[in-house]
Amino acid sequence: MKHGRTITMQALLALLICTLLAGPALAAPAYLIPSGQAVGIELYGEGLLVTEVEERSAAEQAGIRKGDVIVAVNGLPVNSAQQLAASLDGKNPAVLRVARSGKEAEFLVQAEPTADGCRLGVWLRDHIAGIGTLTYIDPMTGAFGALGHGVSDPAGSTVLPLDSGAIVRASVAELRRGRAGAPGELHGIFDETGELGTITKNTAHGIFGTFTAPQSGKAMAVAPGDEVQTGQAEILSTVDGESVQAFTVEIEKINRRSETGRDLRIRVTDEALLEKTGGIVQGMSGSPIIQNGRLIGAVTHVLVKDPTRGYGILIENMLDDAA
Repeated sequence: MKHGRTITMQALLALLICTLLAGPALAAPAYLIPSGQAVGIELYGEGLLVTEVEERSAAEQAGIRKGDVIVAVNGLPVNSAQQLAASLDGKNPAVLRVARSGKEAEFLVQAEPTADGCRLGVWLRDHIAGIGTLTYIDPMTGAFGALGHGVSDPAGSTVLPLDSGAIVRASVAELRRGRAGAPGELHGIFDETGELGTITKNTAHGIFGTFTAPQSGKAMAVAPGDEVQTGQAEILSTVDGESVQAFTVEIEKINRRSETGRDLRIRVTDEALLEKTGGIVQGMSGSPIIQNGRLIGAVTHVLVKDPTRGYGILIENMLDDAA
């Protein structure tokens, strides 16, 4: 009996080890629907983003900077400029809790009383809206990923903490063509009534959530990073209206250990795209990259000096953040 128990325990231990080793691989979806659809992105952060600080104002003297996120005043969470204003009396200093570069600190600010109320000398934003590209939808769960990078403060140093958000239907109405030293940009029209999904995560490698609208498109195999090669590939993107188009690119370099989301260096080779946009433009972030019939990544950045070139993130790294 004792010998039999030993064998049983060894078998259970082996099974446990196999289960632990196999878990992460099973968690990643084998097939995803590549999108390329332009979407409106609406994010409501935890707190108020400081977009400008006036010179010699109470806020500047207290140490508040552009790009800070005010998350609380006098110990209470704050999510609107009205809440913040109501917490200031002009007599007693206010304690502002601020998020900056991934850390939080408290600042004592004496607001200036005026005829129109107390004044801190800051411009604030309680939400961010813009256009981007939907990268993928999981046909089994409805999970989606977009952008390939996070939504950050104006300096690009801090991914904004998320309270809530949504992606909505959008149409590309016009674009500014890119040129050396001046990246181009897509301009879209949002359909506020056409919600496509809810955003639940804003990370360094993308925004993620649940797609709630009817799905369309054919699922495609996901390629692991070590099988991605330099050479020809294509991207799916929307640069006019709501039509998703395929454009040829070349993968020039692969850095599988990048921590900045710049795993792939890509060059646009498609003459039609070069003629229309000059290359990669703002708003194309999240455009899925396909190679040999498999989804391998998403466009993330454009080179300012050369808009025909840019960077992309490996799809496996997006999925790591989505998990």
